[in-house]
Amino acid sequence: MVFPQEEKESLVYDLRVSSVGPGHATGSDVFHYPNGLDLTMKLHYLKVVYFFDSEAAQGLTIKKIKESLFNLLDYYFIPCGRFRRSESGRPFIKCNDCGARTIEANCTKTLDEWLAMMDWHSYKLLVSQQVIGPELSFSPSVLLQVTQFKCGGISLGLSWAHVMGDPHSASDFINLWGQTLNNLSLKLPFNIPRSVSTPLNFGPEKDPATVKRVDPVGDHWIPANNKKMDTFSFHITSSLMNNLQEQIWGPNVEQTPPFASLCAIIWRCIARVREGSEPTTVTVCRPDPNGRGNDIMGNDQLICKVEAGKECSIVDTDLKNLASMLVDQGIDERNQIKDIVENDQGVTDFFVYGANLTFLDLEDVNVHDLKLKGQKPRFVYYTLQGVGDEGVVLVLPKVNDIEGKFVTIILPEDEMVKLKSELKVNGIMFEGDF
Repeated sequence: MVFPQEEKESLVYDLRVSSVGPGHATGSDVFHYPNGLDLTMKLHYLKVVYFFDSEAAQGLTIKKIKESLFNLLDYYFIPCGRFRRSESGRPFIKCNDCGARTIEANCTKTLDEWLAMMDWHSYKLLVSQQVIGPELSFSPSVLLQVTQFKCGGISLGLSWAHVMGDPHSASDFINLWGQTLNNLSLKLPFNIPRSVSTPLNFGPEKDPATVKRVDPVGDHWIPANNKKMDTFSFHITSSLMNNLQEQIWGPNVEQTPPFASLCAIIWRCIARVREGSEPTTVTVCRPDPNGRGNDIMGNDQLICKVEAGKECSIVDTDLKNLASMLVDQGIDERNQIKDIVENDQGVTDFFVYGANLTFLDLEDVNVHDLKLKGQKPRFVYYTLQGVGDEGVVLVLPKVNDIEGKFVTIILPEDEMVKLKSELKVNGIMFEGDF
């Protein structure tokens, strides 16, 4: 069910805003300098909404939420700071304990009614859409919205500025908050602020294919789209996923990654929609298997370029070949990205998601591990803000106890209707998913 705009805006009401800082003062003159890869992601924002029923949410007051955040933010004191600019113009964070932002809200629907709507545009009401800027010194990088449903259930909406860290970082933050909320002790190091990077004497001759320069955005960190973007999500059951896998790979389906298979199908469907301008170069982002080292947050996910070749017709290429490209032919461009940003003193504005058609692998990110009273969420919705015109495809693991995959696609609005038809023809979406 899709609601008219005026009714949609009235679904969530009575918003109250406050801030929560660390339980202990960080100290004076503490600064954090995001590295080149962090700054490349500064125009992107992760948006995650967790839904819990009334039993899990019983007794969860805003006071208890803030008290638990006090403890967590002793470790995560860097996101409590605010951005400044150095004399060169490079952004850095002054760790001044201004805090994370909390938002309290109420909803006119019950939790069951909300989940039954499947109006993905309305999910924006459950998580802050605030971005960093235009006044850097007043803009928090982490916001948590707590929305009460009529039935007593709640949603927890996390807005996480990507400049602070990748999806693993955001997931660890909210999952560890759940531990403090459940009175579990934390055993992790304090995040050590990074020092300023030394500029390189030279950089790559040209920009890596996985990033795109944009006109200067100044202190308002959001990219300007040339097209109006649309968001659509759907669930793929485990049995359907197995059938699709077998069609592509044959009997060795258990040895092949579902992410690559699913993305290969969507890649070809989008190529059909973009007849005459097929996306022959795509970007694949996935967690780094080596982790983040000693940092408890940061941008370390692989950012891989996959090139099919200008002469290649994606529409006519066998799905097995496309999937194999996504698995075997990705070239990680993180080092080139870091070099070009550091060489430019971090002043030029770039973006990654939507610079090419981008596939974001969230299968190994612990998006469902936030627990209240030992209970996992009924549903977790994950999306992005600040996606470029080429679009992005997010692939998440199962929806709670429903095995399979959950997919969110962000594309230009004029392509979305055509894409839905292509997905239906290819058997991975049905009339009930619209």
